[in-house]
This record gives sequence, structure tokens and C-alpha cells, in this order.
Amino acid sequence: MEIFQATIEDLEGVSNLFNLYRIFYQQESDLESAKTYIKDRIENKESVLFVVKDKQNYVGFTQLYPTFSSISLKRAWILNDLYVDNKARKQEVGELLLQKAKEYAIETGAKSLSLSTASDNHSAQRLYEKNGYKRDAQFYHYELDLAE
Repeated sequence: MEIFQATIEDLEGVSNLFNLYRIFYQQESDLESAKTYIKDRIENKESVLFVVKDKQNYVGFTQLYPTFSSISLKRAWILNDLYVDNKARKQEVGELLLQKAKEYAIETGAKSLSLSTASDNHSAQRLYEKNGYKRDAQFYHYELDLAE
């Protein structure tokens, strides 16, 4: 298996995984919109995508978005998406992606790497906690939905 930062040449493979990721979170399959979304992120340098390939098959990805910490005056990264194809689960693909994200955050001088996951996604929670992530007990997360 190899892990690397995705480029526009990886658009098809990453888009397929991204579409499956969205389906996992109860969204309708929409490969064309997934492809447009990923293409825009890559071309506009709005996120950093790492992918894992097993031979010629794309088997996992993670997407990081940049942000900043006003308190620490440093960069931070949001690990917004992480997905491993069903066929590649239990092969440490998630571990590879988390390690690569951590290495990248350190390389870019980031103060932190944060993520959130569904409260019922217990397998993801175990993976994150196994890799040193701590559940935030100090702050509440709020969101204002502007689509309604």
C-alpha cells in the first residue's frame, strides 16, 4: 500500500471514495457532484487530500482543511473527512491516514489537528482514541445551519 497527497490526476479515484463516504453519512449517491467538489478543492488549494492505494485501487482518503488558532497565533488543521473502503477495512488504512495527517500537521507548524465524528460511529471513535485523540470535555460544538 502507498499513501500520498492527491493531485488532479487522482480525481477519479478520490471522487469515487468521496461519494462512498457521503453515502455512508446517508447522502444520495452523486458521483458528478462529488467529482466537482473534489476538483474544486484541489484546483483552488482549499484542502489537502491524502489517499491510500493498494496496487491500482484507491482504498482510503482523508481531507484536511486549514484554519487558525487566534489564541496560540498558529495554524491548525481540521481533519474533516476520513473514509476507508469496506474491502480495505481492518488493514490499518485508517491508521496510515491518521499518521500521514499528523505528520503533515507537524510539518506545517500546526498547533493542533481536530476532528469530529458521529456519536454513533463507535469504530471511528475507537480508531481516533487509539491514535491519541482526546474527546473534548471542555467545549461544546455549535452549528448554525444556513441551508434551511
